[in-house]
Amino acid sequence: MSAVMRATDWSKTPIGAVETWSPALRMMVGFLLANRFPLLLWWGPEYISIYNDAYRPILGYKHPKSMGQPVSECWSEIWHILKPLIDTPFNGGLATWMDDIPLEIKRHGFAEETHFTIAYSPVPDETAPRGIGGVLATVHEITDKVVGERRVLALRDLGSRSADAKTAEAACAGAAATLGNHAKDIPFALLYLIDPDGKRARLAGTAGIGMGAAASPCVIELAGRCSSTVWPLLEAVRSEEMVIVDNLGGRFEYVPRGPWSDPPDSAVVVPVRSNKAHELAGLLVAGVSARLRLDDLYRSFFDLVAAQIATSIANATAYEEERKRAEALAEIDRAKTAFFSNVSHEFRTPLTLTLGPLEDALAGSPDALPKRREDLALVHRNGLRLLKLVNSLLDFSRIEAGRVQASYEPVNLSSYTAELASVFRAAVEKAALKLTVDCPCQREPVWVDRDMWEKIVLNLLSNAFKFTLSGGITVRLRQTRGSAVLSVTDTGSGIPEHEIPRLFDRFHRVEGARGRTHEGTGIGLALVQELAKLHGGTVRAESVCGKGSTFTVSIPLGTAHLPSVRLHTERTVCSTLLGPSLTLRRRCGGFPTGMAATMQAPAWNGLFFPSRAWLRPARPARVREFFSPMTTPICAVMCTIC
Repeated sequence: MSAVMRATDWSKTPIGAVETWSPALRMMVGFLLANRFPLLLWWGPEYISIYNDAYRPILGYKHPKSMGQPVSECWSEIWHILKPLIDTPFNGGLATWMDDIPLEIKRHGFAEETHFTIAYSPVPDETAPRGIGGVLATVHEITDKVVGERRVLALRDLGSRSADAKTAEAACAGAAATLGNHAKDIPFALLYLIDPDGKRARLAGTAGIGMGAAASPCVIELAGRCSSTVWPLLEAVRSEEMVIVDNLGGRFEYVPRGPWSDPPDSAVVVPVRSNKAHELAGLLVAGVSARLRLDDLYRSFFDLVAAQIATSIANATAYEEERKRAEALAEIDRAKTAFFSNVSHEFRTPLTLTLGPLEDALAGSPDALPKRREDLALVHRNGLRLLKLVNSLLDFSRIEAGRVQASYEPVNLSSYTAELASVFRAAVEKAALKLTVDCPCQREPVWVDRDMWEKIVLNLLSNAFKFTLSGGITVRLRQTRGSAVLSVTDTGSGIPEHEIPRLFDRFHRVEGARGRTHEGTGIGLALVQELAKLHGGTVRAESVCGKGSTFTVSIPLGTAHLPSVRLHTERTVCSTLLGPSLTLRRRCGGFPTGMAATMQAPAWNGLFFPSRAWLRPARPARVREFFSPMTTPICAVMCTIC
């Protein structure tokens, strides 16, 4: 810079030849040239420019002509901004300072967005008319810092919305809305999604420009050999690299200006990559700011914007795929539930026809089939076992499918529970056990589904009878704290403490438990829990190994916890209730004394026919009534058999 100073003919400037300079000016010039920080001295009333090497990059192509030039000529494009800032300290005012002054300067052939931190200070000179010879400008350009922070903010905003979109289209629309808030770096943006077949790109989002305009067609073909005359998307797809588009004014009649006074002259087409190699999800068309150079940093920014959009699209695509997968699993689950329901119905028909004649034979004279009686009893007992399993599966399938049609009604739960428990008395006493039924009359009736309550009571009693080899069983019912509480206590083998948390899990069985039989599927207690939940209640178990167990079912009083549409309603789905007699029959392995007459009663329990006579042609209407909820082929078979 010293050479430039010496080469300048200062005699032709308002400050005159070097020999005429004041001591203050000579001292400031020496200080200026020796300093490595960007410094600029404006001397005299015309503000003649003198600067050092560190200031040269700020001038751009204006150097070296700017040396010795009045500031009004050197920075003519911003003189209206600089003049008051320089006049203040030169005329005796305070020094001026600005942390970030945005300026549009022409130093590279176009109006460029720049940012500076400045401090303008007066320079004393005794030879000057008012004691101030000029103004020293300390200048620090912060353009890269300001623009960089702004771009980081844009990327942050894009990233914060990347997880919100549920579809690729929504991801593009959200990204475009975000880019619309950062028009200084991206005056306009178009987001195209490529069709799965790769033949078309469809516009999914815009910023700074409307959809369907000349510069923003809704669909661009990618199948041809030549790139589109609007935007070279095909070239970007083939190269998978950024493509620069110049002379936008010559391509389109209207180009969005963004926040500046003139529109951008160039744009970029950036590939938006997918999570598959060499396969693009879409393309970003973005305008290049008319106030910034398209340098490496600017290119990297566009690449990062495209990467953020790609992440958002990938997240949305993953969500969509997961949703479809969940729907497919739900459909499979519905099919599974329907399958179990259909299979259960198909099992019930042959089981019903098998158990009817078996019961007739077993209920008849002991001398009728003396040789076959044990075989028939075994067949009958296992038929009942299979029937109970099928009914439990049907109950679970109905609960999972939400097709349980309860009918809640006010019931004298004390007498009803005592009646159900009394069915076990003969079998319990025959096994040398004691059955205690403690169900005193309660203050108010309890709203329950009779069939469901019967399943709860019978399951708990049958379990207690199965695992109690000595002692007794106690059934209690109380109303306390707004709930009806049923407890079934036995003195059986008990349950290990580590098994209790899994006691109500479906198909879970306690290994090694001592009982009357080893039959069981692990469904009964799980069903009790589900039925209690349908009443808004709970079930819990307490047990001590070797001393017995207590199962407690608690159901709220009143109807506030029940669906109002299921109060006093009739059933439209066949009941799966096995009935007290057959439940006990399964546990005992045979009919207790006096029970044969009960089994010959013509009344049906909705699940099996107690007497073969019930199936005879004399009662076809009742057969059709029973099978009407089932499928037509089953009805036809049943009516044919009858």
